[in-house]
Amino acid sequence: MNQYEVAVLYHPDLEVDLSKAEDRVTKIFTDNGGKIASTDNWGKRKLAYAIAGNEHAIYVFYTVDMPGAGVAKVESTLNITDEVIRFLITKPDLAALAKAEAAKAEKAEQAAKRGDSRDSDDEAKDKDEE
Repeated sequence: MNQYEVAVLYHPDLEVDLSKAEDRVTKIFTDNGGKIASTDNWGKRKLAYAIAGNEHAIYVFYTVDMPGAGVAKVESTLNITDEVIRFLITKPDLAALAKAEAAKAEKAEQAAKRGDSRDSDDEAKDKDEE
């Protein structure tokens, strides 16, 4: 099983009743051997350019564990799904993500050791200006 990130742009008219469309897309993933690990709904956003006459879309991001053979089937099914106006399936670089998280944790640890925070630096500058 591989992990994929799937960005789906739903038709903006579905804002009121998005659950049926999400259930349909979830069923597409599960029917092709996938399992949704997480879902992140960003809500209705303005598009950079009009797609099929729509200026807005509902952005939903999925993290899916799915076999590689299922990706092509999911793509072909999403292409003909009326509720979906655009989608993008990518395979995240898990090594780079782990490295970024480790660097972030190390930076936070070093800041804690020094005992400094950006807020205390700003307060010190404010006192100097007075």
